Amino acid sequence: MNKKKKPFLGMPAPLGYVPGLGRGATGFTTRSDIGPARDANDPVDDRHAPPGKRTVGDQMKKNQAADDDDEDLNDTNYDERKLAEVTEEEWLSIPEVGDARNKRQRNPRYEKLTPVPDSFFAKHLQTGENHTSVDPRQTQFGGLNTPYPGGLNTPYPGGMTPGLMTPGTGELDMRKIGQARNTLMDMRLSQVSDSVSGQTVVDPKGYLTDLNSMIPTHGGDINDIKKARLLLKSVRETNPHHPPAWIASARLEEVTGKLQVARNLIMKGTEMCPKSEDVWLEAARLQPGDTAKAVVAQAVRHLPQSVRIYIRAAELETDIRAKKRVLRKALEHVPNSVRLWKAAVELEEPEDARIMLSRAVECCPTSVELWLALARLETYENARKVLNKARENIPTDRHIWITAAKLEEANGNTQMVEKIIDRAITSLRANGVEINREQWIQDAEECDRAGSVATCQAVMRAVIGIGIEEEDRKHTWMEDADSCVAHNALECARAIYAYALQVFPSKKSVWLRAAYFEKNHGTRESLEALLQRAVAHCPKAEVLWLMGAKSKWLAGDVPAARSILALAFQANPNSEEIWLAAVKLESENNEYERARRLLAKARSSAPTARVFMKSVKLEWLKKCPHSTPLWLLLSRLEEKIGQLTRARAILEKSRLKNPKNPGLWLESVRLEYRAGLKNIANTLMAKALQECPNSGILWSEAVFLEARPQRKTKSVDALKKCEHDPHVLLAVAKLFWSERKITKAREWFHRTVKIDSDLGDAWAFFYKFELQHGTEEQQEEVRKRCENAEPRHGELWCAVSKDITNWQRKIGEILVLVAARIKNTF
Repeated sequence: MNKKKKPFLGMPAPLGYVPGLGRGATGFTTRSDIGPARDANDPVDDRHAPPGKRTVGDQMKKNQAADDDDEDLNDTNYDERKLAEVTEEEWLSIPEVGDARNKRQRNPRYEKLTPVPDSFFAKHLQTGENHTSVDPRQTQFGGLNTPYPGGLNTPYPGGMTPGLMTPGTGELDMRKIGQARNTLMDMRLSQVSDSVSGQTVVDPKGYLTDLNSMIPTHGGDINDIKKARLLLKSVRETNPHHPPAWIASARLEEVTGKLQVARNLIMKGTEMCPKSEDVWLEAARLQPGDTAKAVVAQAVRHLPQSVRIYIRAAELETDIRAKKRVLRKALEHVPNSVRLWKAAVELEEPEDARIMLSRAVECCPTSVELWLALARLETYENARKVLNKARENIPTDRHIWITAAKLEEANGNTQMVEKIIDRAITSLRANGVEINREQWIQDAEECDRAGSVATCQAVMRAVIGIGIEEEDRKHTWMEDADSCVAHNALECARAIYAYALQVFPSKKSVWLRAAYFEKNHGTRESLEALLQRAVAHCPKAEVLWLMGAKSKWLAGDVPAARSILALAFQANPNSEEIWLAAVKLESENNEYERARRLLAKARSSAPTARVFMKSVKLEWLKKCPHSTPLWLLLSRLEEKIGQLTRARAILEKSRLKNPKNPGLWLESVRLEYRAGLKNIANTLMAKALQECPNSGILWSEAVFLEARPQRKTKSVDALKKCEHDPHVLLAVAKLFWSERKITKAREWFHRTVKIDSDLGDAWAFFYKFELQHGTEEQQEEVRKRCENAEPRHGELWCAVSKDITNWQRKIGEILVLVAARIKNTF
């Protein structure tokens, strides 16, 4: 330890200790007397921060003091935490302190000693000595090293700052405490100031937001309100010409319920910032009606070119005529403001509005809105002239051209629409405008919704092929059509299909998409006209012929349906689908003789199992060794009467006559399973998969023959063999359903019906699934999609539909009945 260092220096004083009292210097007031003056949330002076938090200057001072023999006892190196660690007994053990206290306790006359004379403080103030200003709210010891008069070598007690004591009494002037607080706040604000007077590094645009974030809410703490008020006051005093400070101050008072104070503050702000729009508008907002008008009038004198202030002035007026006067006065000062012209025109009658717009386009020739508004109010001939002038003044805007096309369409001049749109594309490109395909499609959709059909179709034809690679055209156009349908722009979608069919006239898929669009969103006439064109370009597309015949049949025009099928026979003489459709048409209309003759021709032209089955249904029980349904019916008849062995023999015989027939193998497996012979069923399934390795219906049955732990593995094998088979996909969906993986199950059901929408069982299981786990909207969606698909196949589906007359018209009823039969005990 340094010999010159006093052992008691740096230690805390005990509670109740009064510095200098032992020498007779009474009248000092310390923190123990007045309590802590610093709020817990006040900013902390850096001088008393822990060593790691001090500034660079403080750290340099500390390094310099380490080289001196005597310890530096100024305020910078004072650490109050060290004093707090010294107990009262340790403090009294210091000789000078202990003697002073004991002497005071023994001799009461020490209480009446004369205080420090006033001339002492006056002398030091006159000499101009530099005394560090200390926050009087914190009492510190070991501060200034100036000796007391009379030769005493004890330093001044920390916290006693010359000039802060009341002369003659030695007491602290409590009014100085607020000055110290303001000084500290000024130091904080000066840290963000530039060297240039009146400027600040704070972003003026974002500063108002920062200040507003400091404004507490109605339920905020009172301390937060006081802090915000103090900080905003400092900001105003530091930079009185900063508008956001005045606005934030006024809003703080408004939030705290002091509306009049807020008004006074903002009016003071208008005096300090007379060129700020925001301050004037805030003042007008805070003031009541008539006073607000006076404020706005004063604002106009300072800012005669401010559009926002004129708009606010018009809003304050309640009478329409007064609003008109204000806006017309504003237009005299700011004739090139589009916002003022629009506000003024909206208040006028059509004829006066037309006159005003004529003047407006002269003052604002680059405003598209004003030109288009004027064109809408003019007659046809004058509107054409207005739009021509608009194109001259604004040659780069597409809306003027589109409006011109709509004008021609509205006046019956539809042949000009296509020319105008084509000229628009050419002119805009010549003026350096990039044709944005998406923007033009949106414009076309707006024209569609506005009823300008010719214009929307012309726009679509003009821009549909821009920026599309040749190999991506079909896919992109189909997506565009779907998007237009989703946006309820049906004419745009129809235009896209028409253009795609011109580019791809022999694509069956495009014709089908267009036909389904007309079926769902068009009329019967539009569908039939499209199908007539479709079969001319794709005569081998059986589905297009059948759709045309069905449309005529549903409309009650049976002869027309027969004519279409007759033409279909010529293009597809061996088509099973067309022959069966013709037989069905006749049988549904009770023309059985016609149906028999057609079936006879069908058996010779297309001798398939379905044709013979149709013959059996019509004639009933004609021997057919290759008809799988007949073998199945015979086997089930034997099983029903208890002849299991005979049923098994029938199925074996059928498999010999019809090798590699998945349906017969499936019935054999199920026969053993229903009899409780699961081992034999598994053996037969293994043989079936060897003979028919790519049969989806067998793999789907094999999945659920396995125990639950092995089903997932079996389903993976099934997907490897039959990735796109609807029965396998349906089995996977049912597997996820059984495991209560709802999202995955729904995804696989969607895949199933997308792969084969004609499989009624898939729709039934999907609908049953949604009844248990879906919403009403999802259930209705499945039902509608099923009705549109009109499924005709599926084991469960056919079992129910055969008992319903005219079942094509009752798809929804069949769906409900089949779903009711399903028990999800997979």
